[in-house]
Amino acid sequence: MLIKNANVFCEDSCFRKMDVRFEENIVESGTLKGKGFDASGYMLIPGLVDIHTHGAMNADTSDGIEQALKTMSRFYAMNGITSFLATTMTYDEIRLEQAMRVAGSFTTETGATCIGINMEGPFINPLKKGAQASKNIIPPDFAMLKRLNKAANNRIKLIDLAPELPNALDFIERAAKLATVSLAHTAADYDTAMQAFENGATHVTHLFNAMEPFLHRSPGIIGAAADAGASVEVICDGIHLHPAVIRAVFKLFDKSKICFISDSMRSAGLADGEYELGGQPVTVQGGKAMLHDGTIAGSSINLMQAVKNAIKFGIKQEAALSAATMNPARAIKMDKYIGSIISGKQADMVLIDKQWNIKKVFVKGKEFA
Repeated sequence: MLIKNANVFCEDSCFRKMDVRFEENIVESGTLKGKGFDASGYMLIPGLVDIHTHGAMNADTSDGIEQALKTMSRFYAMNGITSFLATTMTYDEIRLEQAMRVAGSFTTETGATCIGINMEGPFINPLKKGAQASKNIIPPDFAMLKRLNKAANNRIKLIDLAPELPNALDFIERAAKLATVSLAHTAADYDTAMQAFENGATHVTHLFNAMEPFLHRSPGIIGAAADAGASVEVICDGIHLHPAVIRAVFKLFDKSKICFISDSMRSAGLADGEYELGGQPVTVQGGKAMLHDGTIAGSSINLMQAVKNAIKFGIKQEAALSAATMNPARAIKMDKYIGSIISGKQADMVLIDKQWNIKKVFVKGKEFA
């Protein structure tokens, strides 16, 4: 297929008017001969990449059933997200193994591509558990990780843990050979976090949330991440982080290291009401998801909404788009295949108008309908 005259978001984070020819992968771009779809007045952007999403439309990765992932996949594609990591919660090994088996073998021709698994928990600090179930929290267990990764057909792409836990630093060194290691749900101080980065961690889960604050005499994991050049996740729902904090993140961190995530739960795409996350009841009111004790849970947004929110908060659209496409793909070492519109990569693209309304979505070259 050939798209003509689109304002294409390129790999250098600039927009250029050009044509794009594609099949399953991008074939070529530039000024091309031939008839095609005239996209004059539209922007052609890479399909968004959500590396931290638990669910949507009353479906959740941890349900451990294929239908849940099908539902999620269609919802994501409908909203311009063409790749996602199916993200688990803190459950016992039996429940996690089932979720891993299903997500590890899941494929679809009618929605976003599940590019792997984000394992959030159970190796976290109970003091910073957030909306994770405390009864299932355990110290880092590399043998368990290997069992779960085997069940997932070696498709765990992101491993989240607290680096201050017993044996965590050794675990990080070994786990970093399997996947990207992220620091999460942690009370780690600056020095401990720096040790974790030196041992192979390269990422931080939902920055500012479920961690020690960034203080002038105690910079904690946030200061360490900035010094170490780690990639960091940001939830742009206007609830988890104040807009001023999001703007500050873009000043503190290299823009290429900032990854927008949805951290969405099963309420995404649905109305306020009663839901469940990680085996715990959640009330969603005004779009804000909370456990019954008042703890903020996951979000009810999708990644395209996060991009739009960031732009409203004062982030330039080019930086916001990179944070939802190239940056997360790079953070999980998938940027060779997805995240930008360049020859050889998957033809995952979204055609949008100037008001950011979606006109067409392509997943591996096929138009989603």
